[in-house]
Amino acid sequence: MLLRSCRSPLEPSTGGAAALSGRRIRRWVGADTLLVMHPNAEHVARVLAENGVSGEVRELPESAPTAATAAAQLGCDLGAIANSLVFNADGEPLLIMTSGAHRVDTAKVATLLGAASVRRADPDFVRSATGQTIGGVAPVGHPQPVRTLVDLWLEKYDVVWAAGGHAHTVFPTSFAELVRITSGIPADVG
Repeated sequence: MLLRSCRSPLEPSTGGAAALSGRRIRRWVGADTLLVMHPNAEHVARVLAENGVSGEVRELPESAPTAATAAAQLGCDLGAIANSLVFNADGEPLLIMTSGAHRVDTAKVATLLGAASVRRADPDFVRSATGQTIGGVAPVGHPQPVRTLVDLWLEKYDVVWAAGGHAHTVFPTSFAELVRITSGIPADVG
């Protein structure tokens, strides 16, 4: 059974609060003032387009560095937020796309991967591996491909929301699409 993940998802704008023109994200802040969004969000939008993703990067009214703040702004279940958590697995980056309703069991993940150690990455490691900062790490758009696990729990939702490269941006996607665009491995990570 699929669950409806959001009461009223953010609509792509046609020129009001946020507009997408040629995949370049822009935000109107007044009748005659246009702000271009963060370069990371623009880069993620381009990568999504190149991968045939129809969901567009959208700006949230406020920063959403946690799944709870994103879910509150989107009006969706906490479980429909696809948290992008970066771990250090024996010195290599590991991205785990987990449901906002779950905690990652690092011992379970280490066993699954045959790793001696899996631990949360520090901010410098995250930035080096993804080119993005904690709170806005997108599943794509990294300098090099990052090994990725996608939480099976996300499959319960018809629409899941992932970060768009910055703490103010998200995009709608699905479990299957996350697996496809990340070349991820579906896994029980909780």
